[in-house]
Order: sequence, then structure tokens, then C-alpha cells
Amino acid sequence: MAPIFSFYIQNNESDVTYPWHELFEVWAQFLLSLVAFLIHNFILAPLLVHKQRYLHYFGSVAVLVSIFALIQCVHRPQVPHGTPFEHAQKGQPPHGFPEDRAHEWPKPIDGEEGAPAIDRELQSHPHAPKHEFHPPLFFSEHDLIATIMLFMMLGMNLGVKFFFRQREDQRRMAQLEKENLEQQLEHLKYQINPHFLMNTLNNIHALVDIDQEKAKEAVLELSKIMRFVLYEGAKPTVQLRHEIEFVENYIRLMRLRYSSKVDIQVDIPTEIPDCQVPPLLLISFIENAFKHGVSYRQESFIHIKVQADTKLYFDCKNSKKPQSEDEHGGVGLQNVKRRLKLIYGKNYVLNINDGAETYGIHLVIPL
Repeated sequence: MAPIFSFYIQNNESDVTYPWHELFEVWAQFLLSLVAFLIHNFILAPLLVHKQRYLHYFGSVAVLVSIFALIQCVHRPQVPHGTPFEHAQKGQPPHGFPEDRAHEWPKPIDGEEGAPAIDRELQSHPHAPKHEFHPPLFFSEHDLIATIMLFMMLGMNLGVKFFFRQREDQRRMAQLEKENLEQQLEHLKYQINPHFLMNTLNNIHALVDIDQEKAKEAVLELSKIMRFVLYEGAKPTVQLRHEIEFVENYIRLMRLRYSSKVDIQVDIPTEIPDCQVPPLLLISFIENAFKHGVSYRQESFIHIKVQADTKLYFDCKNSKKPQSEDEHGGVGLQNVKRRLKLIYGKNYVLNINDGAETYGIHLVIPL
């Protein structure tokens, strides 16, 4: 479409007739470039972009450009239609010549003897371009420009293919990272579940020797807890109120074991916003508080506070039992740290205050 637009931009008169024969000749010259482009786009470029065969690609491009240049030289038009020479032979000025000055254009001279005279007059005319004859195989300026344009076209074609290949690689890499993230989260959740169950069964085992009725009640609480773990823990997210109910059930189970020996304070709002959170996210901190914060030799406390609006604020502070009573472990706490990093990236706050006598957690996550 470029030659059509160019003609109508240069000729504003509405009665000007477009020289379609010149357009077809331009298109015929561009046809060679189109064929070279199609060969490069569908055959040569995939060798470099997809298969990374550099030697085959550059060798094939060199052959393609050489064939293009050779054909360009052989089929170069000597005196194109529509030039001032063709119009002069017919006694007509070329396209674009001012109509009010058409009488100034030289007329043809009849007879063979007059031909050199009209040629000389045309060559000396200020509006007549200078044309020189070149042998067919001579690499002219026109051929050089056409070859440079071909190189630019092939380079742009290769750049576009590399761009879309990079986009596809990025999309595939993001999909792999997402799948890897999901697998890591599932692995962490499968580690949390047995870890939590092991600690809970140890608590019930302790209750059996202390108070059998409380042990039975603990089994009922455990059934509620395990129902959540089995049916909700496998989901990517759960309702915040279900997660808090799960926490409350666990705390009730712990109260049965420790009774009044431990100062357990829980501050949870009655109205909870309808939003989603990852399951089993808070239980690891609470479990860690009961495991490492309750001492049989000294007074202990566990204070838990939950607030929720646009973000979830969770605070858990507990006393620390003597080092001789402490148990080894920490798998659950390490897993929840990794889960937070995988799920929220940098969009969360986790402050741990590990003092000499107290241990505190402050967690903020978006809802």
C-alpha cells in the first residue's frame, strides 16, 4: 500500500489518474523480497531461534542474500515505465510535472537523425533525471540499497521471533515456578499435619493418667480438630472464621491438660470478616507456645490476641521454661516461615522477640 499512499500524498488533485502499471512493476520488484522474507520466516529463522543451529542459519542466510542480489542485478529495470524518457518519446511530460508548464517540455523530432537531438535536449533539461546504463551484472546503487533493505528486514524478522520466543519462555518459566511453589506448599502442609497430630496425641496421653473424663473430652475436641485438618487443611485457602474456630478448639484441648497451672489468655473478636487465609497458618505458633512455654517447675503464661480488618494481626507471647526442660524440634515453626515466604513474598510482617524469659510472635498478613 505504500506506493498508493505516496502517490496520493504527493498529488492532491482529485482528477489525477493513478498509474497502475507503475504500481504493478513496483510490486513485481517487491515480490522477490517477499519470497526471501517467507523463506527466512518459516525455514531459516526457526533454525536459530528454536533449534540453535548457528552455522546452518548464517550459511543459509548468506546463500539467500547472494541469490537475492544476483537476481536483483540480472532483472534490474534499465529504463522503467513512467520515467521522463518514456513520456518524452510520446511527447508528454512526466507525472508530477506542472500542467501550466507542460508546453515547456520538449517535443519529439521525427526521423532517426532527430533522435540524438531530443536525447541531448532531454538530458540537458533541468527536470530530467540523469540515467546511465550499467551492465546487467554490475552491482549498482539500487542493488546495494535493496540488499541492505533485505538485511534490515531479515534482522527485524529475527528480532520479532526472539521477542515472542522470550515471552513464551517467560510464560513457561512462570508456570514451572507456580507448579514448584504449589508442590513446596503441599509438602510443607504434609509435614505440619503429622507434626501437629503427634503433639496432640502426646497431650491426650498425658490426660489419660491425670483425668480420664477430661481425656474423653479431649478425644472429642481432637475429632473436631482432625476434621478440619482432613477436609480444610488440603485446600489452598479457608475462611478466616474456620481457621480461628480451629485455633479455639486446640486451645480448649490444651486447657483440659494444663487446667489452672498455666495462665492462658485469648483475645479473639466476635465479628470476623469474611475473607480467606492459608489453612494451618496460626496453629504452628500456638503449638510452639504450648510446647516450649509451659513449665512444671514455675508459673507459665500464654497470651494470644487476634485482630482482623483489612489485615490479620496475630500476637502470641509466652513464658520460656528452663533450658533443661526444653524439647528439641522446631519443624512446625520453620515450615510456617517458609510457607509465609512462598505465599506472600515480602508482603507480610513477622517479628520474633526471643528474650531471656519470654518469647513473642507478631504476625501481620494481608486479607
